[in-house]
Amino acid sequence: MTKAEIRKLAGTRRKSLSDEQVKVYSQQLLNLFSSFELSSFKTIHVFLPIAEKKEPDTFLFIDWLVSSHPDIKIIVPKADFDTALMTNYVYRGKDGLVKNLYNILEPEKGELHTGDVDLVLIPMLAFDLQGYRVGYGKGFYDRFLQGIETLKVGLSFFEPVDCIEDVNAHDVRLDRCITPDRVYRF
Repeated sequence: MTKAEIRKLAGTRRKSLSDEQVKVYSQQLLNLFSSFELSSFKTIHVFLPIAEKKEPDTFLFIDWLVSSHPDIKIIVPKADFDTALMTNYVYRGKDGLVKNLYNILEPEKGELHTGDVDLVLIPMLAFDLQGYRVGYGKGFYDRFLQGIETLKVGLSFFEPVDCIEDVNAHDVRLDRCITPDRVYRF
């Protein structure tokens, strides 16, 4: 299947989830993530969930990281839709977040992070058995991940498709993907 076909099917499938299913699946994702060895990590990038699109609740991950790994710096993205680039800001709590024109929570202001990132939690609609993902099609994460050394971890409520037919040279492959039932390693 092509990215457009997968995007349509996965978007419809995710929209059909109940709020309770999103909550349960998000907790299952966190349960698997919490088994990762993070002691050497200094900075983790966490995408902020778009609740209306029934994305995984990454605030659970943030709360767990703050509690279990208080020395890890958590950074969150802010998107520039004119350039299709992201900048990262140190997470200081929900109070500092506002919704942008696309209904995405972002830091309104704060401390810009320009250093290394040890792990990136990546949003997606779907992924394949080779570790490629389908997002919303704007390429923000592919551009962000180009040329940086980091552990790339996708979060998906659903199991992978066999193969994304139209992967291109700009698509960045995941290192791992967490589903409610298992962790895929690529």
